[in-house]
Order: sequence, then C-alpha cells, then structure tokens
Amino acid sequence: MSSDNPVYHWFLPTGGDDQAVGAGSHGGIIGAADTAALPRSATHREPTLDYLGEIAAAADRLGYAGVLTPTGVHCEDAWLTTAALIAGTRRLKFLVAFRPGLIAPVLAAQMAATFQRLSGGRLLLNVVIGSSAREQRGYGDPLDHDARYERAGEFLDVVRAAWRGEPFDHAGAHYTVEGGLLREPPQTVPTVYLGGSSAAAVRLAARHADVFLTWGEPVEQVAEKIAKVRVEAETHGRSLRFGIRLHVITRDTADRAWDDAERLIAGLDDATVRQRQESLRALESEGQRRMLDLHGGDRDRLVVAPNLWAGIGLVRGGAGTALVGSHAEVAARIEEYRAAGISEFILSGYPHLEEAHAFAEGVMHRPV
Repeated sequence: MSSDNPVYHWFLPTGGDDQAVGAGSHGGIIGAADTAALPRSATHREPTLDYLGEIAAAADRLGYAGVLTPTGVHCEDAWLTTAALIAGTRRLKFLVAFRPGLIAPVLAAQMAATFQRLSGGRLLLNVVIGSSAREQRGYGDPLDHDARYERAGEFLDVVRAAWRGEPFDHAGAHYTVEGGLLREPPQTVPTVYLGGSSAAAVRLAARHADVFLTWGEPVEQVAEKIAKVRVEAETHGRSLRFGIRLHVITRDTADRAWDDAERLIAGLDDATVRQRQESLRALESEGQRRMLDLHGGDRDRLVVAPNLWAGIGLVRGGAGTALVGSHAEVAARIEEYRAAGISEFILSGYPHLEEAHAFAEGVMHRPV
C-alpha cells in the first residue's frame, strides 16, 4: 500500500440526479433503445448549470481533488459543461470523459491545451472507448470494439505528439496529419485516465494511461486486474497509478446506511430490472459483463463482498456497486482497496449533492 494519502474525486451527474434509482436515472438509460420513453422519478433533478455548479462548488469546498464528468448520449457534453464551471471553482480539477474517434486528435489536443490555460491547469482526461456499437453508430462511428481500441491508441499517439509543441507528421491506419503543430501546447500535460477489462483495454492502458481505472469489484478481483495491468505496463517500461469508480452510502451507523441503500431501489419492479439487465447484457463491454455477473440481477445476491452492494447495478449501466456501511466500515474497505494498489477513488451517490457532504464529513475528513 502506498504511504501517500488517497485521492478522492466526486461525480457530476450531467444526466440528472435522483433521490432513488430508476430506469430514468443517470446511467439508467445506458444501453436503452429508446431513452426518450424512460420515466423520470418525481424527485428527479435536472442537470442545470445552477445545480451542477452547486455540486462542483461543494466538491471544491469539501476538498475533493476533482469531479468526473461522463460522456454519452445519456448526458450533457462533458467539455462544454466543465468549461462553464471553471469560473465557479478555484482548486477543483475536472476529469473530462471523451471518446476518441468522435473528434480529430489534434483538435482534441488544442481543446485540452485551451482548457488548461483557462482553468490554470485543472484538466484531467478520461479516455472512454465506448461500450455500445449501436450508440457509436448513432454518433457516426462504424468501428467495432477492438478496432475502436486500436484507433484510440493511434489517437493518443497523435495527441501526445501535438502536446510537444513541435511540428510533426503522422501517417497511420486511422489518422493522417501533415504539418501538425500546436503553437501553444499546455504547460502541464493533462493526466490521462483509462479503464476497461478486456485484453484490448489492458494493452491500451499499458501504453497510454497514467491512471488505470476499474469499476468497483471485490478487492480480490481488483487486485488481480491491477497485477495484470502492471505486468503489461512493464513490457513498455512504464508504471501506472490505479483508481476505482464506486458509489458510496456512508452513515453514522451501519443500520442507517443499509436502510438508505434499500430505499434507493425500493421502487424498482421486477419487470424493469429484467429489461435493464437484458439491455446491459447486450453491450460489448467486458467490464459491464463483470459488473452484471456479480449479482445476475438477483435481489438476494446484491451484497457481493463485505460492505459492497450491487443494488444500483440492477438498472444503472457502468459503475454498479456501492460501499455501504458506517463511516468506520467504509473507511476500512477503502483501506483494503488501497492495500491492493488503489490510490484514487472516484465516488458518487444519490443524490450527489447530499452524498458529497456525507462522505467528505464522515470518511474523507474522519479523524484517524
């Protein structure tokens, strides 16, 4: 385990926020065929600039290092949203998720450099390859899963070449650049975060990631994945840091935390759960399959490890597990992940404004 303090990030729910999890919640529409038809809850909070600004300001004030802003048709554009929040924050970094292939790499390098100057060096980049070929085609991208990873590697080669601020050419399978030059490269190159569970994802991360991300699997599975990525990275003479994406429900007592967890999914009917599980199974993501396999859609199997609860994953795509328990229990589980090699924690909870306070006050700033 690293002796360094853990790094905590929060999450911006740019698809909207809720007090309970449903098919229309943020992430609940990932993989859905008709997102317009999914119902919103009575407590749904729209992702307005005012509301997202409240969350960002709270995260800044509470001491989170940054906020992850997701990407996809289920949410607002991450670049525009975070740029609009720069002026309302002072120290907070913005972990902007984006998809290679939907934007030219030199333009992406320029956008990142501009963001760094406007924010005073507060940009982090989360490279997302895309878990749904159907969604990618909706953006005009015809490539399949492995081809997207191959393209992403070339994309990042070009981006890093542009960030050097020197003239360059590039001729590859996906991109041709003649006389490329970024006249004002970033003074601080953004940290690159990249996750995935497939062999293609591990190969890409080993070459290009500064921080490898995993969803919240049990500690043993996370440790196994970290070991695999480390070995692959060593073949390129590189070493990576590791982060994990989790929800949290932390309270003064364990009973209160578990009661609140159950309330989150109390309104889910079996038909909705079955429909969402089928939609999520149809995605090409290996990481999504691993999330689903933790519980198989069975409400009786939602506690998948000590204090690790998969109820959110009954309907939510992507991160589907939460650390649930007393502040002391959640802190202890975090230490177990740290012992396995995790140094950065990207957290969230429903609703995000209130849960940012609960974790910061109960765990992050908990007296040792």
